[in-house]
Amino acid sequence: MKKVFFLILSLLLVSCQGQEKRKSTVKQNKMENKLAYATIGGGCFWCVESCFNMLKGVDSVISGYSGGHKANPTYEEVCTGDTGHAEVVQIAYDPAVISYKQLMEVFLFLHDPTQLNRQGNDIGTQYRSVVFYNSEEQKKETEEALKESEAKQQWNGKYVTQVVPFEKFWPAEAYHQGYYKENPNQPYCSAVVGPKIQKFKKYFGEKGWLKPEEN
Repeated sequence: MKKVFFLILSLLLVSCQGQEKRKSTVKQNKMENKLAYATIGGGCFWCVESCFNMLKGVDSVISGYSGGHKANPTYEEVCTGDTGHAEVVQIAYDPAVISYKQLMEVFLFLHDPTQLNRQGNDIGTQYRSVVFYNSEEQKKETEEALKESEAKQQWNGKYVTQVVPFEKFWPAEAYHQGYYKENPNQPYCSAVVGPKIQKFKKYFGEKGWLKPEEN
């Protein structure tokens, strides 16, 4: 009798655990379905990735490559400029917390959209200013943000940012993910990336846009 009782109890526990696991999976899927995505390029992705990761409502930022013709490109290949790819970041964010318009404000703060195929001393088409839109709404909001920024002369000169439809994103090598966080004293990071991040943190920290741990 005890054996039968414990057998039934075990089956009930397994069933409950299965139901809880399914509920957890459904809940996770629902959370994931709330996320929207933006894919942008504004120079070296080490800096861009670090900054966007600090924003409230941003779930993840992955460095990678988009806009070219080479499948599964390597960093070395992209650096030649022959693949057609740009260094980009793909941002997963919660629109209920941070809007696409806000992401565009950050994008236009972090890089100079008047520089053609370069950012500072980083020269080449892989460093071009570009937005890969996922919908007509994103396209419209991107164009509006660029027009407004240029009209108020946030950056001096004619804006050259490309606004093109998203096609494919190739994640960069693992060592590029969170690169600045892991290598803050690397010469390029300390000389170029670090100062930009501090400027970013000051400005958007005062606006209250940063995650609590970043203040």
